[in-house]
Amino acid sequence: MAQTRTGGGGRMKFVGLIAALMALPAFAAGGEFFDDFSQPSLDALRAHGWVLREGTGHPGLPGASFKASQLSLSGGLLKLTMRTDGTPAHTTLAQLCGPRKFLVGTTTARVRFRDTPGSRDPIIQSFFLAGPLKHDYDPNFSEVDFEYLPHGGWGEPETRLYGVSWHTVRIDPWESFNQASILPGSFDGWQLLTVQVEPTRTRHYVNGRLIGEHTGRNVPSQPMAISFNHWISAGAVEGAPRDYAFEVDWVLHAAGKTVSPHAMQARAAQLQRQGVAQRDTVPDRGLTSECNL
Repeated sequence: MAQTRTGGGGRMKFVGLIAALMALPAFAAGGEFFDDFSQPSLDALRAHGWVLREGTGHPGLPGASFKASQLSLSGGLLKLTMRTDGTPAHTTLAQLCGPRKFLVGTTTARVRFRDTPGSRDPIIQSFFLAGPLKHDYDPNFSEVDFEYLPHGGWGEPETRLYGVSWHTVRIDPWESFNQASILPGSFDGWQLLTVQVEPTRTRHYVNGRLIGEHTGRNVPSQPMAISFNHWISAGAVEGAPRDYAFEVDWVLHAAGKTVSPHAMQARAAQLQRQGVAQRDTVPDRGLTSECNL
């Protein structure tokens, strides 16, 4: 937030702060969802409506398992840790899913992606919103995501970050229909990820920079759950067990509104200054969050 440089000193800075806050969109009007992950335990996380995934299934190596124990909370951060020795039987993944009720609106998360120099394990660190895939090529499948591949993967060695809007997919054998925007290079460190979903388009932003606008049948059509996951694709070398982790600071959704990344960040900071750790005023849609994709 810019500060006015003037001889008025503190008074002018205070006036500037009030003006900036007044310029924020009326978030509460359409409902908002906010969590800064300051809960004291995983049980408290569940009590606030989050689902901690358990079991097997897509994505990841067939036979690998998602376990709630791979999630942890400390110092106001959510950590997602995955462990592997290169074999599915000894690979554990992490995923967290919110309620399934988000569609048109803006969602922002502050996350810390992590590279591991020297590793070529094809891990994926993700922030996304998704609805269920009811069957192969489900025309109503909806997903928008950010996926970071710090060590390469999916047949390519390059480090890169994806922003993707999905039309539909068949899991096995794999065939997907989507629109992707790709940023090459390392994104190790803190990143501000924003996706805007409108009735006719989606927009993905990284640190306030627009990286892609997607349209047509790639635009979500059904309510989605806010999710984070940490998984690994095929290609890891068998060997000693190793752990990888990335963190989430906070996530914010403004329902029914197209909001700039800067305004979303300012709103999150405002809520934190007010001592609001969690807020959910987005109307429930009576849908379950399967947390299985």
